[in-house]
Amino acid sequence: MAARSAPNCHLRLEWVYGYRGHQCRNNLYYTAAKEIVYFVAGVGVVYSPREHRQKFYRGHSDDIISLALHPERVLVATGQVGKEPYICVWDSYTVQTISILKDAHTHGIACLAFDLDGQRLVSVGLDSKNAVCVWDWKRGKMLSMAPGHTDRIFDISWDLYQPNKLVSCGVKHIKFWSLCGNALTPKRGVFGKTGDLQTILCLACARDELTYSGALNGDIYVWKGINLIKTIQGAHTAGIFSMNACEEGFATGGRDGCIRLWDLTFKPITVIDLRETDQGYKGLSVRSVCWRGDHILVGTQDSEIFEIVVHERNKPFLIMQGHCEGELWALAVHPTKPLAVTGSDDRSVRIWSLIDHALIARCNMEEPIRCAAVNVDGIHLALGMKDGSFTVLRVRDMTEVVHIKDRKEAIHELKYSPDGTYLAVGCNDSSVDIYGVAQRYKKFGECVGSLSFITHLDWSSDSRYLQTNDGNGKRLFYRMPGGKEVTNKEEIKGVHWASWTCVSGLEVNGIWPKYSDINDINSVDGNYIGQVLVTADDYGIIKLFRYPCLRKGAKFKKYIGHSAHVTNIRWSHDYQWVISIGGADHSVFQWKFIPERKLKDALHIAPQESLADSNSDESDSDLSDVPELDSEIEQETQLTYRRQVYKEDLPQLKEQYKERQKGSTSKRRERAPGNSLRLHFVHGYRGYDCRSNLFYTQIGEIVYHVAAVGVIYNRQQNTQRFYLGHDDDILCLALHPLKDYVATGQVGRDPSIHIWDTETIKPLSVLKGCHQYGVCAVDFSADGKRLASVGIDDSHTIVLWDWKKGEKLSVARGSKDKIFVVKMNPYVPDKLITAGIKHVKFWRRAGGGLIGRKGYVGTLGKNDTMMCAVYGWTEEMAFSGTSTGDVCIWRDVFLVKTVKAHDGPVFSMHALEKGFVTGGKDGVVALWDDSFERCLKTYAIKRAALAPGSKGLLLEDNPSIRAISLGHGHILVGTKNGEILEVDKSGPITLLVQGHMEGEVWGLATHPYLPICATVSDDKTLRIWDLSPSHCMLAVRKLKKGGRCCCFSPDGKALAVGLNDGSFLMANADTLEDLVSFHHRKDIISDIRFSPGSGKYLAVASHDSFIDIYNVMSSKRVGICKGATSYITHVDWDIRGKLLQVNTGAKEQLFFEAPRGKKQTIPSVEVEKICWASWTSVLGLCCEGIWPVIGEVTDITASCLTSDKMVLATGDDLGFVKLFRYPAKGKFGKFKRYVAHSTHVTNVRWTYDDSMLVTLGGADMSLMVWTNEMEGYREKRPCDSEESDTDSEEDGGYDSDVTRENEISYTIRALSTNIRPMFGVKPHLQQKEPSVDERQGVVRGSRPPVSRAPPRPEKLQTNNVGKKKRPIEDLVLELVFGYRGRDCRNNVHYLNDGDDIIYHTASIGILHNVATGTQSFYQEHNDDILCLTVNQHPKFINVVATGQVGDLADMSATAPSIHIWDAMNKQTLSILRCYHSKGVCSVSFSATGKLLLSVGLDPEHTITIWRWQEGAKIASRAGHNRRIFVAEFRPDSDSQFVSVGVKHVKFWTLAGRALLSKKGLVSTLEDARMQTMLAVAFGAVPSVEMSVCGKITYCVGPWPELTTGLCLPCSPHCETGLL
Repeated sequence: MAARSAPNCHLRLEWVYGYRGHQCRNNLYYTAAKEIVYFVAGVGVVYSPREHRQKFYRGHSDDIISLALHPERVLVATGQVGKEPYICVWDSYTVQTISILKDAHTHGIACLAFDLDGQRLVSVGLDSKNAVCVWDWKRGKMLSMAPGHTDRIFDISWDLYQPNKLVSCGVKHIKFWSLCGNALTPKRGVFGKTGDLQTILCLACARDELTYSGALNGDIYVWKGINLIKTIQGAHTAGIFSMNACEEGFATGGRDGCIRLWDLTFKPITVIDLRETDQGYKGLSVRSVCWRGDHILVGTQDSEIFEIVVHERNKPFLIMQGHCEGELWALAVHPTKPLAVTGSDDRSVRIWSLIDHALIARCNMEEPIRCAAVNVDGIHLALGMKDGSFTVLRVRDMTEVVHIKDRKEAIHELKYSPDGTYLAVGCNDSSVDIYGVAQRYKKFGECVGSLSFITHLDWSSDSRYLQTNDGNGKRLFYRMPGGKEVTNKEEIKGVHWASWTCVSGLEVNGIWPKYSDINDINSVDGNYIGQVLVTADDYGIIKLFRYPCLRKGAKFKKYIGHSAHVTNIRWSHDYQWVISIGGADHSVFQWKFIPERKLKDALHIAPQESLADSNSDESDSDLSDVPELDSEIEQETQLTYRRQVYKEDLPQLKEQYKERQKGSTSKRRERAPGNSLRLHFVHGYRGYDCRSNLFYTQIGEIVYHVAAVGVIYNRQQNTQRFYLGHDDDILCLALHPLKDYVATGQVGRDPSIHIWDTETIKPLSVLKGCHQYGVCAVDFSADGKRLASVGIDDSHTIVLWDWKKGEKLSVARGSKDKIFVVKMNPYVPDKLITAGIKHVKFWRRAGGGLIGRKGYVGTLGKNDTMMCAVYGWTEEMAFSGTSTGDVCIWRDVFLVKTVKAHDGPVFSMHALEKGFVTGGKDGVVALWDDSFERCLKTYAIKRAALAPGSKGLLLEDNPSIRAISLGHGHILVGTKNGEILEVDKSGPITLLVQGHMEGEVWGLATHPYLPICATVSDDKTLRIWDLSPSHCMLAVRKLKKGGRCCCFSPDGKALAVGLNDGSFLMANADTLEDLVSFHHRKDIISDIRFSPGSGKYLAVASHDSFIDIYNVMSSKRVGICKGATSYITHVDWDIRGKLLQVNTGAKEQLFFEAPRGKKQTIPSVEVEKICWASWTSVLGLCCEGIWPVIGEVTDITASCLTSDKMVLATGDDLGFVKLFRYPAKGKFGKFKRYVAHSTHVTNVRWTYDDSMLVTLGGADMSLMVWTNEMEGYREKRPCDSEESDTDSEEDGGYDSDVTRENEISYTIRALSTNIRPMFGVKPHLQQKEPSVDERQGVVRGSRPPVSRAPPRPEKLQTNNVGKKKRPIEDLVLELVFGYRGRDCRNNVHYLNDGDDIIYHTASIGILHNVATGTQSFYQEHNDDILCLTVNQHPKFINVVATGQVGDLADMSATAPSIHIWDAMNKQTLSILRCYHSKGVCSVSFSATGKLLLSVGLDPEHTITIWRWQEGAKIASRAGHNRRIFVAEFRPDSDSQFVSVGVKHVKFWTLAGRALLSKKGLVSTLEDARMQTMLAVAFGAVPSVEMSVCGKITYCVGPWPELTTGLCLPCSPHCETGLL
């Protein structure tokens, strides 16, 4: 079927008629090349008047509404509307994107302005707060953001003569902003008596703090500082919309149609009244002016652009015009000439020349025009009107022939018959009238079959039939000229239609997407000769299909430019052009049609550069009948990695459950056990859904991942080391090109990427906050400074990071289809490729965004699914492996050739110095030369080739290869079956690591007297593993079904295995051969157990709620245990072999007598006394404490008790392995917990001598071996366990001061209630100037101020207090008595070797000179200061940081903030507006003085780290759920700090952008309990990491590592203040 592929021809935008003058201002400028830049609809236009040529910028996805020109006048910034609008900075010369700024505004971007040197850009949003943002646009990074005003802002500008100052104006306000740190602080302009408070529309800044602004009434207001000093009245007679400053002075343009030029001191030079000129008309309104030299550009409300030469100012030259405001629907093309006719709701009909690109005729009608048609001889032009009439004009002179009104509703469609004798007129009242042309349009007939409004008409070629479409999507046929409906389909079958503009009908079925509302395609036009069809729809998209296209959902090419509805589209008479018109943007687009034969010459136009969002993927897929996906890839695309509960959700869940359980008091709980676990070895490798995740480090170790663990394997010693920083499945891994650093990305609600060092196994940086659900691919740049990552959210977001700083550099939506691989260009760090399902895309960075181009396949192939990609030996060359076994070779974005490499998908590729290596599903590793010309060598992975030193057995020949890496003379291969192999160049293969294959693993048994264990899995294998130093798989056997449980007999000779089909077998434990098997049940066998001692009986539990008891010797079933209401989960024997303890899925704990299976009821007191042979039960009093606080969300799947009955190990659904003291009585016992598995831990077992614990991960298919470290045995290493969930209140210590302080809620000045009742209005709250109405006693509801805080009284305002003639002098603060000590600490410091003291009280920072007793003050805070610190670094001498109380964290002036200032001259160095709601309670500088740490009073007690000089927030994280009193950096560190507070101490590390914390542990000291800590100091021995904490009970203790060393009793006065 032809229609299943997109047509091979192409449309190229050639001309746009129109200019956006409505609802926009200041959007028309001269560039440095004397070209004119403006915008219309969603297109930026650069027009060259000299050459009469247009260039287009098409990076936006919706209407552009704002534009700013860079001071060097080459770059342009444009902002658009939309739900997630973005700003593009682009080059007006090449029309390529330079930078994309996004993720800050909503609704739209109303104004833009560059600063003087063009480094920064300010933008204003259309959201409810009219947010103002300042950008470092080259890096795509937001520097600062603040709410702008409660009402619309119309213009914003940088003060070009003072750094860091801006001015904005809008509805009834003007604001003067200063930028300091990350804080934008506004001051409102004071109108005073000089002028009325009114809306300011535009502004320009001048020297000496002067600002000129244009007001709504036509006056010009002149400001000095923030005060209005004079008005220039009557500058214009109506609103001044535009003001433009240039070297010679200022130009203003107003609604009165006049342009005025002013000199630099704003003395008038001249007036140009456009209404009086030749081209002028009444009601002309100027929206934009630009004055350069002797030329002036003027843009008007009605979409015209004039150019005026100053010395011939009465002869403006009209260089562009378009339709005015009102919808544009009517479009017709001349039958013989290259002309197009349009008519609009602005009541004008216009004729455009498609060759000269100009308007050649215009005529105004009485009514809005909705449709047009030209007769076949080109003489008559018929126009259908909105009021139900139609008019016929002569084309040559636009004179009226006839005007007929037969209908009341709008005429939406009319067409002349091909023989020119009739005119069919379709009306919205669902009828079509037929008129005779020669009979002065006498009515001949009418067609009344439709039930809805008529949308489209077409005549047959012989003029005998008419087909119509109506609003219901019905297609009807009529005989002409009488209008009788044709109901017999046979009659219509052979009819040939003269034109095809209908949207329904067999020939155009394919234009409809599979699920679509019938009215969203507005117009269609068929080109019979070229066999193509164009459509226009409601989404601003023009599509090109093959004609005819019969099957729904046909493929197409699509073109963007119009913003919203494209109302009509037509081919020109000779099919050279397509004309499309936009409804709301009232613009006319002219597209050049490039047929197939010309495409070869015009290859450069192929992949249009555009933003990923606009160039969405359902379109240009040239072929959709791609062969079915390979089964493995199919399986993989269906994995979602979504979790019911993410680890991130746990803290909140715990809090919720704690709230519910507050009432119930808990018993005194046991402490956590003294033993601890250390991960020793992991069997497994994640190959089934990951690729290229296996590498050699530089010292020859092997790094890979499985479950939530990054593994470094040393193949000489057969040992592993682990990175345990992740808490869920790792999905991807990349190796740093220069150092042994690894990046790993995981699953999560807000998934993180960790970059860690393989030597120290410490995290260097953690990247979060940009992806959802998980990270599926990562790659380092060649210099190792950047990292690219891809998420598994629906749009597969791509993020580019500067990983050391933890900064997100750029982000873009990748593709709707799954992306498998991302690769960064080794030669150009700004370029990368992504490849995945049916696509490959080439990206380049542009500021904060990425611009993607699809790989252009051309005729060479089809869009295949790509599984891997590498770059070749130049920056242009790239290679990708497809799912069909080909390797595609790309140059730039074009496919050059394909080479067949494997049978089945190519999963992995690796580039070498002189060639490539590939691996595929066929289990073959192939070495290629450097151009993929010939294959040099292949290695097949076969069992026969396995070398004797292998650590296991290959399950099958030619396993699917998922990862390949080269180094150290070997090829490293990872397979889908979870094996890691090392292939020697000469051929032998060594197996290094292996695990289970895909499918959950549940069955686990440890041998009764040997260090080995058995596992059985859904992958239908039974395996025996050696746990001793050789760490290898000893034996494997394939089963006919998957299994869920297994058990060794007490003598270790037999192994029983329960299978998923309800059968079980007993095998010889050494050879794994069958001894006997039974099949008595239909459902899964869930647990199987030999009785202790001689192993006489075998209990077999199944999911159909029964337990069968077999006599092992006679192989007969001797008993059945009935009575369980749900499936059985665990079975245990007592030591005598007479009693069974059973757990079921309904959380029942049952007891049965063996061997008959009689149910017994045993009181819980007695259960404890029974001696059990094994304990794997999770129910009952003895293990009540193992169920977590959030027991409803997570299930404990397994437990196992050590043989000395001291420690109970459990595994749960969240992937935690926990150790409890046994018996764990009382709810929520204390525990130690370990994270390594990702989701469910399905089974845990101690080895026979309790020296090791073996755990199984269900979905991660890994077998982990942990060593059990007894109490007292401790290596010095980071403790990875964590205290238990709820803190019981018995932990000692109480002090009234501390309690009071903990409960203080700070009143915020903006919200505080008065202490005593007051009447009247404070002077500074009064309206600045009583208005006329108020003087006459009319009181209107005064406007609420912007922020809830009162505006600060201005320093010297003489005109806002009463009517006193004598000005009031300013008050100067001289002395302050008081110091805030009641709820603050560490807030008094010496400066200058003890000459001065610095402290704070109320909202003032005070510098007190000890010798003279004088004080000086820092008064920039607007609310109580709560904390103060002094920078200790010699570079920042006398630098002080103070933090204050504040309102909500909305970045407005009342938000909490930190001021950094110089203590001596009181200059503000930086202001940090923070996200700590309520206030800032602690601040601390780092060792180098460049970083600042702050702690908030919000419920999470957020901790934030700032780079204070730039005002940049580096990292932020919830600190603790209880109050934090102090947080301080270590005196020698920029990355480590300690926070102390109510019942906790935490030790923090800053890694990149992330904060990692460990709790201090007091468990190892006898009688030590966690107390409330009030202060912290650091010992001089950094190796001991002593942190001395002041506690309530007046003791102090140094903390080596994270555990208390000792507690020193101190004298009682050593409490809070003095410590």
